[in-house]
Amino acid sequence: MTTDKKVIELQLLAVVQDFLRELEAERALRAVTIDASLDRDLGIDSLGKVELLHRIESSFSVHLPESAMVEAESLRDLAKLIEQAGQNGAILTTHQQFAPILEAASFDLSTAKTLVDVLKSQVAKDPNRPHIYLQNELGQEQVIRYGQLHEEAEKIAKGLQHRGIRPGETVAIMLPTGDTFFYTFFGILLAGAVPVPIYPPFRPDRIEEYAKREVKILQNAQTRILITFARAAILSNILQTFIPSLKEVTTVKNLQKTSGSMEQISIESNDPALIQYTSGSTGDPKGVLLTHENFLANIRGLGKAIPITNSDVSVSWLPLYHDMGLMNWLGSLYYGVPLTVLSPLTFLSRPERWLWAIHYHRATLSGGPNFAYELCAKKINPKDIEGLDLSSWKFAFNGAEGINPKTLERFHKKFSRYGFKMESFAPVYGLAESTVALTFPTEKRVPRVDRIQRNIFELEGKAITATNENDKDILEFVGCGEAMSNHAVRIVDEAGIEAAERTVGNLQFRGPSSMQGYFNNPAATQKVFHDGWWDTGDLGYLVGKELFITGRKKDLIIKAGRNLYPEEVEEIVSQIPSIRKGCVIAFGVNDPNTGTEKLVVVAETYDLSKEAKQKIHNEVIEKMAVDLGIPPDAVILVPPRTVPKTSSGKLQRSACKQAYLDGKLTQQKLPAKIQMAKLALISIGRKCYRWLTYAAKFLYLVYVGSIILLTLPFVMMALFLLSQQNAAKITRIWARNLFRLIGCPVTVTGMEFLKTNSSMIYVSNHSSYADVLILLGILPPGIIFTAKKELSSMPIVRTFIKKLGYILVDRMDFTKSLENKNHIEDAIKQGKSIVIFPEGTFTYATGLRPFKLGAFTVSAETKTPICPIAIYGVRNILRGDNILPKPGMIKFTIGKPIYPKENNWNEMIRLHSLVRAEIAKHCGEPVIDIIVAGPVPD
Repeated sequence: MTTDKKVIELQLLAVVQDFLRELEAERALRAVTIDASLDRDLGIDSLGKVELLHRIESSFSVHLPESAMVEAESLRDLAKLIEQAGQNGAILTTHQQFAPILEAASFDLSTAKTLVDVLKSQVAKDPNRPHIYLQNELGQEQVIRYGQLHEEAEKIAKGLQHRGIRPGETVAIMLPTGDTFFYTFFGILLAGAVPVPIYPPFRPDRIEEYAKREVKILQNAQTRILITFARAAILSNILQTFIPSLKEVTTVKNLQKTSGSMEQISIESNDPALIQYTSGSTGDPKGVLLTHENFLANIRGLGKAIPITNSDVSVSWLPLYHDMGLMNWLGSLYYGVPLTVLSPLTFLSRPERWLWAIHYHRATLSGGPNFAYELCAKKINPKDIEGLDLSSWKFAFNGAEGINPKTLERFHKKFSRYGFKMESFAPVYGLAESTVALTFPTEKRVPRVDRIQRNIFELEGKAITATNENDKDILEFVGCGEAMSNHAVRIVDEAGIEAAERTVGNLQFRGPSSMQGYFNNPAATQKVFHDGWWDTGDLGYLVGKELFITGRKKDLIIKAGRNLYPEEVEEIVSQIPSIRKGCVIAFGVNDPNTGTEKLVVVAETYDLSKEAKQKIHNEVIEKMAVDLGIPPDAVILVPPRTVPKTSSGKLQRSACKQAYLDGKLTQQKLPAKIQMAKLALISIGRKCYRWLTYAAKFLYLVYVGSIILLTLPFVMMALFLLSQQNAAKITRIWARNLFRLIGCPVTVTGMEFLKTNSSMIYVSNHSSYADVLILLGILPPGIIFTAKKELSSMPIVRTFIKKLGYILVDRMDFTKSLENKNHIEDAIKQGKSIVIFPEGTFTYATGLRPFKLGAFTVSAETKTPICPIAIYGVRNILRGDNILPKPGMIKFTIGKPIYPKENNWNEMIRLHSLVRAEIAKHCGEPVIDIIVAGPVPD
């Protein structure tokens, strides 16, 4: 091929013009120049780029890098890439050797309590066993072994610990698919922190929109560190100015440079393992909080449903920041199944690479959303899959979005000649709120497609089997199987009453995979939790135990007494040649004049000339009237890349509807450089504000420090010279007045409950280093605190602990040590009262953490009453390990003592529940684990 720059440009322009003519994109054709923007001027989106890049490669006989999908902004950029590819002679590796068949791993992980236990067990069994085959864009594979994953993850954990990350704090991961993501995820877990995956910015024309959304996520998660890649540094620094909790934006390379030792963290099954942010909402993002127990229950349930054996092999291209992609990896880790991973860009640019990976690795398990199968059926050229063998593929999962029966037919028709069997399809249903998986087919079979009567379905909400073969009178839905073991699903009406079989209603679920709630969003949590069942927001019906999904409840359009599902409207409109496939959104808007909803259709098209728009408008109305018997009330034709979608490519109907109502739907987006400039200006303003705030806090710190330096010497003298009893009185007076002097007034409620001469166990929430001082100033003198052993190494604190007789414990849960427990019981027998923080520790993040059972065990065994104490407002004064305080109001609520009745497990749980509920009522922070997951009762 010639490498003459001018020839390349002219040939490229010809290819692009032919491509746009086929699309009937007259407006875009007039804009074709070598400097034309693929997005802004020509309106070519990601799927359009896939087709265009294929044509360019065929025309120039080159292989373009996958990065062209996101990095090429103009035709000139593409011309440069073509020139470089011609010089390098880069070709795609399409004919590899078959991957080696590994000897099946066989050992029991049923006793593992955390994901960390799973990794350590795999390492102990065989650290050199291949775990992941990470494929690059040339088809070459990097092997990640179990021992390597653990070793690299420990480096990340060490780096996080040396930066002050504490157990329970959140760390965001903004990394593309690659080895660093796997190391980082487990590094965060090994540090006892909570991973928060977010997708990295790829589209320059949406940079402002991206930043605004990610800021909301990082703020809600109260992220302490953001781990990203060097190229995202500019955006990351801008984000940092919006996130008060963010200590640092760093890279994997920087974390791995940390020297020294790593502290081993004790991780429990009910500790948080992930906050997965759901996509698609126009409001504040919702973070699904999942524990290690949730993950393991879901993985084990999935293994029973399929079932998975240790001789299986898996392939995935799904994004790792998406719940389905993450579970593909973690499920493979648990079962010792080798996993081949491709980047999402690899699949989008060359979908045949997914199928070739299945071929070479003899994969048995792989899947994706419905659009993945549609893309393969439509875009893969037969000459690119000569010799392909898909006969090893046992389970082709189809989930994460609506399943189109026509897609299943098209995929099978095209790939059956390559060994793919129709019964390999496994339509499934799941959602992040149930970790991922919820329902599966109970056996290998041809997918069950239910053909029902349209009229009755739309008017009465019943799925009655169709007898008429007229397609216009029939709707088809694909069965998604039954609930996994120990899980349950049900359909209820608006009153929450269980619906009869084949009656459409609200889908609810429960089981041990159920989330703990939406992180830092108790209102959203309570909205979807009803009497032990979680609302999915989806509509569906049951036939026997088999689930059929009909659509999203919030997307349902009610017009003239008919229930219209937007998916069907969008499918019909997408059939019009001038309309861009997959870029149509339908929604309903309340019309007070008619008492029903207006049906609005928004569709992307390349040609926006007045004549073309009128023609397309008429075609949409006619098509809808013929196929559905109901024309739309409004047809909005917009340029490419206007219809909003989530990071995983799902249509955002709510966002589109809101943009329509706000009159913003047809507003043109600013160029990426202007968006970045806007963000930079806002960031500068934020930084100025933060510096002023920092200066004010520093001055306040100087004031507080001065007060402490002036008063503390007198307290220290009392500790050295006076008896323990008198020293405790002096300490109490000092602590009480200290908060008045520094401008933090304390309001106390319930002082009458402190008037007792008997021993008491005081239990309080823990949100700051200042909590102890508050309690010292309010509680009667002589109270004994339990403190972590590490505090004995701090000089001044050590003096207080020794003089006032405080009890040091080795672990946060002191019941793990019989000796510590005996010390506490001895103090109670001597008539002393004890203060215990049942959360064990505190973090930067707002929220009442899970309570450990130690205090309640001692209460039941010694028959000592427990007095709940709620402290409100202290976290805002001195947050986490931040040394800069700020003044604020403090509320101190003392609850009525609760007396133990018996000495048994049920009594401990009763005390735990009552005390926690009382503290939660007054502490002003959301309860992090308001739901206790468990198997569905028989």
